[in-house]
Amino acid sequence: MCGIVGLFAKNPDLKENLGQHLSEMLKGMSQRGPDSTGFAVYSDNSLDNSVKFTLFNGITQSTWADVKAELETTIGVPVNLETRGSHAVITASSTVEKILSFLGSQHPEIRVMGYGHRIEIYKEKGLAADVVGRFGLSEMSGSHGIGHTRMATESAITTEHSHPFIAASDICLVHNGSLSNYNGLRRRLQNYGMSFETDNDSEVAARYVAYRMNEGASLREALEAALKDIDGFYTFAVGTIDGFAVVRDGIACKPAVMAETDDWVAMASEYRSLAHLPGADTAKVWEPEPAVVYSWGQE
Repeated sequence: MCGIVGLFAKNPDLKENLGQHLSEMLKGMSQRGPDSTGFAVYSDNSLDNSVKFTLFNGITQSTWADVKAELETTIGVPVNLETRGSHAVITASSTVEKILSFLGSQHPEIRVMGYGHRIEIYKEKGLAADVVGRFGLSEMSGSHGIGHTRMATESAITTEHSHPFIAASDICLVHNGSLSNYNGLRRRLQNYGMSFETDNDSEVAARYVAYRMNEGASLREALEAALKDIDGFYTFAVGTIDGFAVVRDGIACKPAVMAETDDWVAMASEYRSLAHLPGADTAKVWEPEPAVVYSWGQE
């Protein structure tokens, strides 16, 4: 089942209320995914040479202030810390690799939800209205975002198994559908040195996109390759630092609808999650074609 949404603001005036619109879009997908809800929001400004990490601690009760102090000692620069619900966001003038190394060696109990220059990812068990309220999504601003409500079918109902899944710096994926060859694809990617944190098929799709892009493919090329390598019924929405892309498999039995105005472009599993957007009554509305990659980005 599951429900996915995506919203890209073409008009700068929309950015201030992006979180409010994305919140309502996710609430519209509640019946498609009552088990968990998650979303990624891209702030409007990059962080120059800084990186940010969204973190979740689901095993022990580490004190975030202590983690911050340890990280500052390790990397030798100040670290900014902000907590939202069960998550924390740290920002520092460092590299993704240094912070990942610190977390992996010193705090394996902490899960990395997302990382990059602009992205923040929040996800938890529960209905959309509860989760977006817990993290204050309606108060967030940004240039674009994607989200997911999950009905668990192939893996456990946990925060870690929820979507979005980070693929690489500022790249994440949400998925509606079911993949049939993901275990074989996971083994193939492990042979290339990639690691996995869950048994969720959607994480495999995210890591596959990261693998292809690391090999030099553009996002469009990575998703076109996915159409050949990934079997199953699916709709993917992928967020990047400057936009998002949507693709359905060649049969396209999973629902998806897109809409576009001069101010925004959006997608959702059902139209009801688009109907509240300003100008939706006059928007261009269409069903994305099978095996076609649709993408939008900042100029």
